[in-house]
Amino acid sequence: MRALQRLIQGRVLLLTTCAAGIGGTFQFGYNLSIINAPTLPIQEFINETWWLRTGQPLPNHLVLFVWSLIVSLYPLGGLFGALLTGPLAVLLGRKKSLLVNNVFVVAAATLFGFSRQAGSFEMIVLGRLLMGISAGLSMNVQPMYLGESAPKELRGAVAMTPAIFTALGILIGQVVGLRELLGDPGAWPLLLASCLVPGLLQLASLPLLPESPRYLLIDRGDTEACLAALQRLRGTADVVRELEELEEERVACQDQRTRRPWELFQDRGLRRQVMSLVVLGSAVELCGNDSVYAYASSVFQAAGIPEEKVQYAVLGTGSCELLAACLSCVLIERSGRRVLLIGGYCLMTCWGSIFTVALCLQSSFSWMPYLAMSCIFAFILSFGIGPAGVTGILATELFDQKSRPAAYMVGGALVWTLLFLVGLGFPFIKEGLSHFLYMPFLAFCVCGAIYTGFFLPETKGKTFLEISEELHRLNFPRQSQGPKRMGPEVILSTEL
Repeated sequence: MRALQRLIQGRVLLLTTCAAGIGGTFQFGYNLSIINAPTLPIQEFINETWWLRTGQPLPNHLVLFVWSLIVSLYPLGGLFGALLTGPLAVLLGRKKSLLVNNVFVVAAATLFGFSRQAGSFEMIVLGRLLMGISAGLSMNVQPMYLGESAPKELRGAVAMTPAIFTALGILIGQVVGLRELLGDPGAWPLLLASCLVPGLLQLASLPLLPESPRYLLIDRGDTEACLAALQRLRGTADVVRELEELEEERVACQDQRTRRPWELFQDRGLRRQVMSLVVLGSAVELCGNDSVYAYASSVFQAAGIPEEKVQYAVLGTGSCELLAACLSCVLIERSGRRVLLIGGYCLMTCWGSIFTVALCLQSSFSWMPYLAMSCIFAFILSFGIGPAGVTGILATELFDQKSRPAAYMVGGALVWTLLFLVGLGFPFIKEGLSHFLYMPFLAFCVCGAIYTGFFLPETKGKTFLEISEELHRLNFPRQSQGPKRMGPEVILSTEL
């Protein structure tokens, strides 16, 4: 009987994880990768549309400007979506926020699908902005929802799944974008509109699954709904003890309100948490992983792979990140967060250094391009096994219930801003530094490893209250030498 209960428990948690992920970070990775295949067809469409309107071709520099606008509005929309995370997660709840978020997906898919018939490239621009808003919102609500729904023994593994779905989205986007599928020059409206499929899957599955128990009890004060959600997610064995812990937090959170994003920087009791969020959130975007993807095609061509086969070699990069994310999900509760972060950044520094040497010597030795290829795969594997997933857990585990939505707003805004700036500045960095392109990125890898080693506490297997106690001792070291605090100082609430 107990085995059957465990099976049911695992199934509900697994379905919750999949339903949240398919319309969450999967969409982010998918829309990040599918835009590469239709680059030339969309640019031709922009020029043809302008010709039909004015009778004159659009100058090449303006075509490139419109195309860069289409690409860059995705991270800009992500910034807007990240800023919506806190208010929506508190007002609607975690699950409903993910469901409502699909409104942006449906609208964007409609714009993409009918843009060619309408003869409007502006519809593509607006659609990319809407998809960015959707990605920015879901990327922050999804880990919040899963981190609050999982038991502490599985919290790290469950919270790592957003990285798995991101890598899966990138890989599926690369596959769908092949010329044999939707990568045909005439199929680009259908390719862009295919983002509707994951959204519909989430709309069909997520309403059948429970809301975050922590949100139901602490934010809404609904004990019965919390108990029902816990029983569906856990079975009946360990619900009583966990419900008692949540009740303690609810008692402690009376007469408290949600923190605003700027208040996180003003509270000395959150100093270590905010610093970790900013430093490691910056490192994960400035470590150069996205730039490796951008450089992969040219390295594969230099290695002698025929141009028509390069697209298949690029699939290997997405497969590497997916494999590493799955491996990290298995290792995180055994090795801990710190080991994966430090190991990931150190390995990235090593492979990035070798990659730089290989680029400099690729014309001197015939086998150097193959070494560069190997470094690309190793670099992506190292990123996926540590920084890619562990960084997303920080806001869930380091911040309490009343600070968590604001932390995701700050972290999300930081990540999307850096993604926008890196995408904007990468061509200039590539032109200016040539083969030494990755040296600035490697500096951030080193900084990420050093900061993790000296300042980030281990949170493996700890409850949120235990994490809060440890962070309080780190933020107030003098107080920790005195009498022991009786209960958490940080009150857990997200009331608007």
